[in-house]
Amino acid sequence: MIATPNPRVFLSAGEASGDHYGAEIIAGLRSRFPEASFVGLGGSAMEAAGQTRVVRAEDVAHMGLTEVVRHAPYIWSQYWKLVGAIRRDRPDVAILIDFPDVNLRLAWHLRRCGVPVLYFVSPQLWAWKRRRLRWVQRRVDRMLVIFPFEEAFYRARGVDAEFVGHPLAALPLPTIGREEYAVRYGLDPEKKWVALLPGSRQKEIDANLPKMLEAADALGREREIEIMVPLASTVLPEWVEKHTNRRADRANIYLVREAREALYHARAAAVASGTATVQALTVGNPFVVVYRVSAVTFAVAKRMIRYPREIPAQPDADGNLPVGMVNLVAGRRIVPELLNRRFTAANLAAALRPLLEDGPERKQMVADLAEARARLLTGGAADPIGRVCEAVEGLLRGQGDNE
Repeated sequence: MIATPNPRVFLSAGEASGDHYGAEIIAGLRSRFPEASFVGLGGSAMEAAGQTRVVRAEDVAHMGLTEVVRHAPYIWSQYWKLVGAIRRDRPDVAILIDFPDVNLRLAWHLRRCGVPVLYFVSPQLWAWKRRRLRWVQRRVDRMLVIFPFEEAFYRARGVDAEFVGHPLAALPLPTIGREEYAVRYGLDPEKKWVALLPGSRQKEIDANLPKMLEAADALGREREIEIMVPLASTVLPEWVEKHTNRRADRANIYLVREAREALYHARAAAVASGTATVQALTVGNPFVVVYRVSAVTFAVAKRMIRYPREIPAQPDADGNLPVGMVNLVAGRRIVPELLNRRFTAANLAAALRPLLEDGPERKQMVADLAEARARLLTGGAADPIGRVCEAVEGLLRGQGDNE
């Protein structure tokens, strides 16, 4: 039997995607346990869903070494507020969502308090920081993963892991029609649209967007195209506009909302490596992966990334392993990756050009993307959030059996 009909649930998510998933999990658990209470670390979506936030995600989600160092005293004070809440309230179950720098440390305190821990959205320990695997082995009761190869990776190393499907793959495609979308943003439905997704942080936009715009300019001289730049919820318009305003002709550049809609209606896209590449994969339109960091950061990352045998990945001519999740899910390179020195306007334009036409390259990529998307929902994993809620219910039932 279940320990209590109104369980106390601790949730921790520190990033935008985790906040979205956390809100869906709260809604799913609320339907099972109407009197449940939810506390912990979360964003505005989790708060709207019913979480009492001990710490606000937007106050601690600082990225990059200098930002962490500058905010270290405040971040640690907020971390210890979470630890205090765990010790004081002794939740019945904990759900940790991604955000490993904080969540794997919170898992230690939860374990000491006898709280069963479910981890949803695995940190990419299979790519780097493999030493943290022992933290997962010792501190996490269930690991629910969203990429198929992660289940085999963890199970081979003694972790109770289950592939539940990727939440983005379970979403229906956008329903807004092309004509309606064109009217909404002032686009010309007769032209070909190219989506540029430079990233969700200011540093990423500064590094990636200028070359993307140069490539789009080159394509625009050859054919009539319009450029869409979706603004993520964390992106301020001025971060993008400072680059678009430098263009001699800004008439064909449109700032839009909702990246999935832009990707769905775009003829092709250039997408910065990260979660947006999974969005592009699940929508299914052809795209190119790009990314630029400092030469030092790139060299360090190149040395650190090592994939296990569960992930078949071949290096390119420069010795770079694939980083786009689309290519890791597919098990081969189905989407071009232009990283650092290979990420030039000329190379990007050359990679996008065949994707704008009804030729064999576009047709092949569309088919490959459809196959890779299907892998994200293999084995009936069509309701990832529902599977998370079922696993939480199982942990609570186990608690009840132990009492």
